[in-house]
Amino acid sequence: MNQPTADSRTRILDAAEALFADRGYEASSTARIAGHANVPKGLVFHYFPQKIDVLVALVDERTFVEELPDGSGAAVEAVPGDPAGTLSRLARRLPLHASPAMRRILFREADTHKSVRERLGRLNSEVFLRARRALELAHPGARGDQARLEAAAATFTAVLIYQENLAGLTGQHIDPDAVAELIARALGT
Repeated sequence: MNQPTADSRTRILDAAEALFADRGYEASSTARIAGHANVPKGLVFHYFPQKIDVLVALVDERTFVEELPDGSGAAVEAVPGDPAGTLSRLARRLPLHASPAMRRILFREADTHKSVRERLGRLNSEVFLRARRALELAHPGARGDQARLEAAAATFTAVLIYQENLAGLTGQHIDPDAVAELIARALGT
């Protein structure tokens, strides 16, 4: 038999991602994952001793936002006086790495798997911190009203993270630029 390769591991993860997104974690057996990946079932267990390890690897390796080095907002390009444009640029440049399938998996499995829930929380926190920092830099007057600033950042974060999930459920696509403009107007700019 051939030695396991990194390509085999990738095929297993690709298969699991497709199956978990389509059927859910519980309805996707390791045998089905192996079949979909075109590898022997034992190879799945070679890389992932338990089925939950496949889910954890997917979540850890395929959903992330590159974290800011010190939370300073260094990666946020803000234009003072232009919160809408700043948020729009943030949405386009945000290194949010999660395919539509991975976003479905995150939302579906967050209720039943702690590691998934924690990853979703970290994604949400990082995007929120960037959105808040972008708004602080673009609209310095908003700093005096932290509650509105945080509500604006949370709203924008929700749109960025949840839009794929919403599109999958309803077919609706939300334009982040339109949301950025709405948020800027709500902040009084």
